[in-house]
Formats: sequence, C-alpha cells, structure tokens
Amino acid sequence: MRDIAFGQYYPSNSILHRLDPRGKILMLIVFLVLVFCTNNYYSLAVVIFAVVAVVLLSKVPVRLYFKSLKMILFIVLITSFLNLFYGTGEPIFEFWVFKITLAGINNAVFVSVRIFCLILISSTLTFTTSPTDLTDALERLMKPLTIFHVKVHEIAMMMTIALRFVPLLLEETDKIMSAQKARGADMESGNLVHRIKALVPVLIPLFVSAFRRAYELAVAMECRCYQGGEGRTRMKTLHLHKRDYVSVAIIILIISGVVLCNVFLPQVVR
Repeated sequence: MRDIAFGQYYPSNSILHRLDPRGKILMLIVFLVLVFCTNNYYSLAVVIFAVVAVVLLSKVPVRLYFKSLKMILFIVLITSFLNLFYGTGEPIFEFWVFKITLAGINNAVFVSVRIFCLILISSTLTFTTSPTDLTDALERLMKPLTIFHVKVHEIAMMMTIALRFVPLLLEETDKIMSAQKARGADMESGNLVHRIKALVPVLIPLFVSAFRRAYELAVAMECRCYQGGEGRTRMKTLHLHKRDYVSVAIIILIISGVVLCNVFLPQVVR
C-alpha cells in the first residue's frame, strides 16, 4: 500500500509545475492517443524519449514514478507473456500448441512499453498539478457543456476529490491492516478463500472511515458556505504564458516525428 503513488501531488518549481493545467490535460490526452499510433520501433523510440524528457523536467523523484509502475508490473508481465503467442509468421520457438514468432515478440514489446509510457505520463499530471488547479482546469475545459445544463463545476469537483482520496484511502487501508495484524489477524497464509475472509475485518472499518471522511468534508464545505460554481469567484485565474505556447509547439514536433517515422520508415511485423 505504501508503494502506490497514484494521485499524489509533489510540490516543486519545475517548468511542468508552472504550465497551465488546461494545456497539460489536453496534451496528456493527445499523448495518450499518440502512444497507440506508434507502428514501428522508431516512432516508439520518439515516444520513449519524450516520456523520459517529461519525467526529468518534472523534477519529481524517480522513485515515485517507480512506485507508480510497481502496482501494474504484474499485469504488464502477464499481458506481455500472453502476447508472445499471438502473431503470424515463422515460429522462432515452438512447444506443443504454443509457438513464439517475431510478430509475437513485437506485440509483447509494444504492449509493455505502451503501458509503461501511459502510466508514467499520467502520473506526471498528478505529480505536477495541485488538486485545486486540476479542478479549475477540468471546469474550464468542460464549460461548453453548460449550454446543455450540465453541472460542470460539481462534476470537476467530484473527480478531483475522488482522485485526492485515493492515496488517503490506501494509507488508511495500510493502517487498518497493520492494526489487525497487531491483534493477531492472519492475512497472508491459507488458501484464497481464507485470505478473502481475512479481509472482512479490514473492509468494514475502511468503509466506515471513508464515509466519515466524506461526512467531515461535506460539513467543512457547508461551514465555509460552499454553494458550487454559481457566482463563485477564484483566488487564482488561469492565463496562458509563453511557456504554454512553447509546450504546444513541442508536442506538435513530437506528433510530426511519430507520423514521419510511421510513414517513411519500415513497419514492424505484427
């Protein structure tokens, strides 16, 4: 539980921290689509280089990114292993009904690298953007939906609160499990059914704690006369600066590099 860093904000003074959160969200969406548009190792290398550059520019400790990758490492390994057996062409290794081809190896590599890039670049957004800025950015981006009478501010607030509660609930889960183990609870031995039953003393206090936190947050917002987004002013207003336009130009260059690699360089057998 302590190794999960998703949803945490790491305060720093990097260039990524100073970028407009609206631009970061839009560039993240574009980059997520771009990751799946890589058709050869050259375009994949361009994406990897961009991800590494973003990670370094964020000035966030690399160990936090490794924590984000650690929670999905098992899923990536299983997915990559299964993709080894999906591919056409001459088999490189064959045993019984299983055969590994060059296309299968390419599929496994692309799947694993893409997932790693997605997790790293998504973690960068939460590491470099405070919950308040994230709420304002989501509200501004969804503002056109107000013509359809959609409560944009409430939706953005709920999304941000849910994201903010992820590390808190994980920390609470770790505390409850440690407390139950100190009382003699055995959660690591026995079969699968026994382990599931052992989690019941953890889940019940966790739900109680989650509802208590939600109630306290609601009371705190009411005490501060929170009325939603109607007529609400902001202490900080979002403005685009020169660095935001430069970041847009860089993402356009990355898109151009991926497209050029896909068009003019050899495709990967898959």
